[in-house]
Amino acid sequence: MARAGVGLVAVCLLPVALATVYFQEEFLDGERWRNRWVQSTNDSQFGYFRLSSGKFYGHKEKDKGLQTTQNSRFYAISARFKPFTNKGKTLVIQYTVKHQQKMDCGGGYIKILPADLDQKNLNGKSQYYIMFGPDICGFDIKKVHVILHFKNQYHSNKKPIRCKVDGFTHLYTLILRPDLSYEVKIDGQSIESGSIEYDWNVTSLNTAEKLSAEAQGWDQAKDAKAQDWEKHFLDASANKPSDWNGELDGDWQAPLLQKPPYQDGLKPEGISKDVWLHQKVKGTSYLTQYDLSEFEDIGAIGLELWQVRSGTIFDNFLITDDEEYAERFGKATWGETKGPEREMDAIQAKEEIKKAREEDEEEVQGGKFHRWGAHFNRFYRQGEL
Repeated sequence: MARAGVGLVAVCLLPVALATVYFQEEFLDGERWRNRWVQSTNDSQFGYFRLSSGKFYGHKEKDKGLQTTQNSRFYAISARFKPFTNKGKTLVIQYTVKHQQKMDCGGGYIKILPADLDQKNLNGKSQYYIMFGPDICGFDIKKVHVILHFKNQYHSNKKPIRCKVDGFTHLYTLILRPDLSYEVKIDGQSIESGSIEYDWNVTSLNTAEKLSAEAQGWDQAKDAKAQDWEKHFLDASANKPSDWNGELDGDWQAPLLQKPPYQDGLKPEGISKDVWLHQKVKGTSYLTQYDLSEFEDIGAIGLELWQVRSGTIFDNFLITDDEEYAERFGKATWGETKGPEREMDAIQAKEEIKKAREEDEEEVQGGKFHRWGAHFNRFYRQGEL
């Protein structure tokens, strides 16, 4: 488990006795990060990462992270940790990302992967459990992905979640709770939350599975023995009427129960196959079978994405079961450097504008056109799109 540089922020994170930290990475030990992160060799054209704090930052060392370095490339890199299951536990995934190049088209998301990942062959077809984070491309796509894997398929949150599109560092947090609730935070502020059951269309998937189970159960019911059928549907306490004539009236059969026991939404009117099915599958939880928030062998975290313009920096990775610990970790890392980062950017912007004006003055004196406005638009990066 990577815990580089934990000592530098330990004071800010106490107490941590109840928190389980599965993975934590701050890149505070220089080039030793290469011993923990494995670059995929699946494609010789994959882009390479370097450790950098970028052109502007809040703290030169604390803000160092994995930076993409080559334009128009796919990237694939991962780190492994001791496998765990989040069954019955809260799962918190958190990291920071900075698109200092003002991303025009490319991913800034991370992937949570199974323990059996072949790191050297990580690629776009590698199975993952969770994909989370910003994705930007043109004017149409500026969203936060929250994709969960189950039943050999990937399922996206159906709610649109807008990501940050400026050039500063932002903190992204995903919380999956055992009560099937979830929450997405950006910069410590909740921007989306709800029920996994409804926001990933689990209800419709449960319905499809239930219908399949009903069809199978009904087929079994048709082949059941008469006594088994009567045990569920006939009124065993009923007696044959004293005036019943078997030769004239035929064989007597006990009447059907008009209001059999029912629950879980089964309707009481009459007898139907649903009543028999209820007896057969009583206690079954369809939602448990489709619990999108539980994974058995989480064992790796990775960056597998495409970028047209490189320069994005990923840092402050955290996987834990404690929401409060994640909040404190975010404040001790991103929270401490976000202000100074913007201050440095503002200073640089002023210096660049001053330099552009001086260059324009020289061009005017030399008989060239004045282009100060163009310089201003090029360097001004503080406003969001």
